[in-house]
Amino acid sequence: MNTLIAIAGLGIICLIAEIFNLRKAIVPVTIIGLLAVLGLNVAEYNELTQLAPGSKRAFYNNMVVSDFYGVAFSGLFIVLTIFLVALSPDFHKERKAKLSDFVAIKLFLLAGAIAMVSFGNLAMFFLGIEVLSIALYVLAASEPKNIKSNEAGMKYFLMGAFASGILLFGIALIYGATGSFDTSAIFDVAITGNEPEWFFIGIVMLTVGLLFKIAAVPFHFWAPDVYEGSPALTTATMSTLAKIAAMAAFFKLMRSMNYQVPGSYITIISIVAILSMTIGNLTALKQTNVKRMLAFSGISHAGFMLMVFFNPPAMGDILFYYAAAYAIAGIAAFAVVLYVCGNKGNEEIHNFNGLGKNNPLMAAVLTCALLSMGGIPILSGFFAKFFLFNEVLHTGHIAIVIVAVINSIISIGYYFKLILAMYTQDATGEKQPVPIMYGAVAVISILINIAIGLYPSVLLDLL
Repeated sequence: MNTLIAIAGLGIICLIAEIFNLRKAIVPVTIIGLLAVLGLNVAEYNELTQLAPGSKRAFYNNMVVSDFYGVAFSGLFIVLTIFLVALSPDFHKERKAKLSDFVAIKLFLLAGAIAMVSFGNLAMFFLGIEVLSIALYVLAASEPKNIKSNEAGMKYFLMGAFASGILLFGIALIYGATGSFDTSAIFDVAITGNEPEWFFIGIVMLTVGLLFKIAAVPFHFWAPDVYEGSPALTTATMSTLAKIAAMAAFFKLMRSMNYQVPGSYITIISIVAILSMTIGNLTALKQTNVKRMLAFSGISHAGFMLMVFFNPPAMGDILFYYAAAYAIAGIAAFAVVLYVCGNKGNEEIHNFNGLGKNNPLMAAVLTCALLSMGGIPILSGFFAKFFLFNEVLHTGHIAIVIVAVINSIISIGYYFKLILAMYTQDATGEKQPVPIMYGAVAVISILINIAIGLYPSVLLDLL
């Protein structure tokens, strides 16, 4: 709870700093503040270890719940936000007057993401998802003179508004079936098996709304256009922090409200997972725009992450590890994309021609990030898929694991298209100096990715 209050307070401090013309201090103070908040989060985790196993702390009539799952994901979100804030000054160097707004919006977005994994009540869950969504609508349309940015913001807003409406309708049906918004009370009703039929209709509507948020097939149509049209740093935020926040909330929501998931629901999740992996990867093969390619890559990763629903009680730690591996690799990749395409006006693959000769370090970082997403050892993306497939095999779903392995092989095709452009093509422009923060974020994030690949137990043992 202290973490959530501190982040909201830090966002307000950013806005006040602009009033007193303390623009140069905004990013350093924010990063220091987020590191302090991360310390608070670690202290909260240590307090939980003093309690009996499986215990949790509740605040404000169970509106906010502090447990290992929520605290671990909150820590991951804070780390990702530190990277995103660090990238902000160079990315917004042409609009320095607006820097405080962009940083504050990212902090409020972080508060929404933490609320999405710390809720004990559906009202708090919906509040968190709306805070996160509204922040993303603003960031997507944050370049008013860019038609693509305007289109991305409007498309994301309209589609997001429909998805939020479906979510709210689902929450209303669940409330009507159980008489409560509290997830513990809803679980107590579900465990008796006496819930009315519209309880499951409400669950399905919640599922539809959250599948939109994670951009899973067939609710993925908005993602490629919005990712391509949004400013690159906003795309990085959507594909890392926002996606894994929605996935973590989805998993917690279903695990905390259902005693036993019906077989028909598992069938639906299986179909969505297979379609997301397959359509995402096959469509990515044809892309020439890096942001669109990473959008379809994100759709396929959403399909992989949905496989955790085959055994929810045992999969929380694996989802956390997969989300961390995917998001940190995504941050590293986007740091390089921002460096290469910052002054090009587009993110086409030909912009990366000859990067291996012009800047071997940034090319190596992007290569490692892409190979991690593809699932190549010794990078954490490989171990994330290995642990996930191993656990799904234990549930007896052999066919979906075979489909997932085939899709992992397909994904290497489009990742290598970008890697080959960097190392086999001649450079088309002059060598550009790397902004310090782009280089630092790229290197640090890929080192973290390799470290958690070599020592996966560091993250797996947190939950």
